[in-house]
Amino acid sequence: MPGTIASVSWEELVTTALLGTDRRPAGADGGPAGLLDAAALHTVRRRAGLLPASPAARPDLAPADPRPPLPPAARHRLAQLLADRSASGGSGGRRGTAPDLTELIPQWLATANQQGFRAPAELLPALLDAARARTDLRPHALAFAGPRGLWLAGLNPEWKFALRGSSGGSPLPRPTEPEAVVRLWEEGLFAERVALLGAVRAHDPAGALALLATTWTTERAEDRLMFLDSLRTGLSPVDEPFLEQALSDRSRNVRATAAELLSALPESALAGRMASRALSCVSPDLTGDEASVAVEAPHECDAPMERDGVMATPPAGRGERSWWLGQLVEATPLTTWPARFGGRSAREIVALPVADGWAEELHAAWCRATVRQRDPEWARALLGAPSLPPSSGPGTSSLAERSKLLGILPAAERGGWVADFIAAHGLSEAFQLLGVCPTPWAEPLGRAVVDALDIARDAGSYPWSFSGVMGLAERCLNPAEADHLEVLTTTPDEPEDASPGANGYWSEAFQRLVSTLRLRAAMDAELIPA
Repeated sequence: MPGTIASVSWEELVTTALLGTDRRPAGADGGPAGLLDAAALHTVRRRAGLLPASPAARPDLAPADPRPPLPPAARHRLAQLLADRSASGGSGGRRGTAPDLTELIPQWLATANQQGFRAPAELLPALLDAARARTDLRPHALAFAGPRGLWLAGLNPEWKFALRGSSGGSPLPRPTEPEAVVRLWEEGLFAERVALLGAVRAHDPAGALALLATTWTTERAEDRLMFLDSLRTGLSPVDEPFLEQALSDRSRNVRATAAELLSALPESALAGRMASRALSCVSPDLTGDEASVAVEAPHECDAPMERDGVMATPPAGRGERSWWLGQLVEATPLTTWPARFGGRSAREIVALPVADGWAEELHAAWCRATVRQRDPEWARALLGAPSLPPSSGPGTSSLAERSKLLGILPAAERGGWVADFIAAHGLSEAFQLLGVCPTPWAEPLGRAVVDALDIARDAGSYPWSFSGVMGLAERCLNPAEADHLEVLTTTPDEPEDASPGANGYWSEAFQRLVSTLRLRAAMDAELIPA
């Protein structure tokens, strides 16, 4: 084998093959045969996940992974899923009635991790390639790849994403090993320090805060921001003094994050200051026949307001006073308002008319406060009854905001609310709402989705507009529903006003749904011991 082959890239070999070895001899010292030898060598290296390089010291041995191996059927299934992803260019794509295997990878990985299996060594390169192409796969894929996956990622720059937020493949010191923790905190790389701070924070929130304080003043602004964000885990009043100091940080983003965290602590001094300001702007008006809400937005944004996280300059198209008002209300503890409005409940307060056109701004700010403070009572009040059209709901017409409010409710209540919403309004505005419902969908929600799809088909609706919901159903419906859906796979006669070929598409889509549900059931059976 010619000695120059190792220094020739795969791209150069492909170019030589296209142009011919007589016109471009690079990597083909032995003519066509030499080119094929070089391609064979590179192919082996690519499959092994190791890039060609000059001779160097051998890498350390891969760490042990004590988790049990996959059952043979599950190992074969994973190979099939990853091969389908590669063959389709990572896009999956629709293929008639066949299940979209690429979209089943996240669910397969989640189940494998729940069962505690380790990844087969021979599939680690394909698994890391899949995670590189799809960021949504990375948490589950890296957890499944385990220490051997991180070790392998350290040998290939294409997989360097796997090392971010990790210790580069080396195990983190335990939070109960103070000397090792301090050493890594003072000497480690940024990704190692982020991972370390998160691990310590999960075990000992106060200890993580003390560790961060030892180097806080010497950290770069962008690093301070990342470290401060880790305090969301285990946030408590113990963090308040540190966060109050961070309100004077020289970085605007750090100040804003500190203010946001403090406003999530209802008893913090900042929350009290913001409540005092908001109460001077929002008050009950009892002068008319019925109570209403009077609003007098701030006329200026002074220095103390800015220190507490209020941004003075609004985005394009927003008025200054409404911008400042929204920030004050958003940072005010929701427990402030019942006392302000004579003991009324959240639902009663939200139902009050708001004077002078301030209702949209005030309700939107209450929505943001509810999401930040994770308050179920206010979430229910702002969502209102699912039968109400979004445009006339009590809180916000934004489906994105409604999705965030739904995420606060208990899982069963969330699914029931969305099921009732679909029954009242159909599927056209339900896609974002479905995304926050726990999976697999419980019976009321799953039945509501299937019934709405069936109604849309019978009405001759344009079928492609429901492809997103159908894709969700493939991944989220309970696999036990497959037999009940068999009746929908037939092709009925098309109504006169239906889109041409619509019923054929619907039949194909329902066949794909049934086959996907049965495949998911088989996948679970392969991974979950009987």
